[in-house]
Amino acid sequence: MHLRIATQDDLTDLLHFEQAVVEAERPFNKHIKEKKATYYDLPSLINDINSQLLVLEEKGEIIATGYIQIRPSKKSLSHQEHGYLGFMFVLPEYRGRGFNRLVMDALIGWGKAQGIDVFYLDVYAENQAAINAYKKLGFEPSLVEMKLECA
Repeated sequence: MHLRIATQDDLTDLLHFEQAVVEAERPFNKHIKEKKATYYDLPSLINDINSQLLVLEEKGEIIATGYIQIRPSKKSLSHQEHGYLGFMFVLPEYRGRGFNRLVMDALIGWGKAQGIDVFYLDVYAENQAAINAYKKLGFEPSLVEMKLECA
C-alpha cells in the first residue's frame, strides 16, 4: 500500500472514483442528476494550499481516496476554521480492511498540522454503513439537514 498526495496526472482515475461515489449515493437522494453529476472540483482540491487530496494505491492502482479542505466556520462557532472531509471512497473489493481509517487518519493529521482541531463531514442519514464507520473514528452526529419536497 502506498498513500500519497494526488496529482493532476490522477484526474482521469479520480473522475471515475467520483462517479462511483455518485452512484453509491444515488439510492439516498433521488434528485442527483442522471447525467454529468459532479460533487468535487478535483483540480482545485489538488492545487489549493488549503486542501489535501490523498489516494491510496496498491500495485499502482488507486483503491481509496479522500480529501480535507480548511474552510471558514460559521460565525456563531468558537472555532474560526474547520477541516471538512470528503470524497471518502474505497473500492468495494477493498472495504473492511481499515483503508478508510488510514486515509482519514492521514487527512486529520494534516489538518492538525495546519492548526485545525475540529473536523466535519457529510453523510446521508440512511447510509448506516458509513455512519457506523465514521462513529468508529470518533465522529458523532452534529446537525441534521431537513428537506421538504412540494411536488
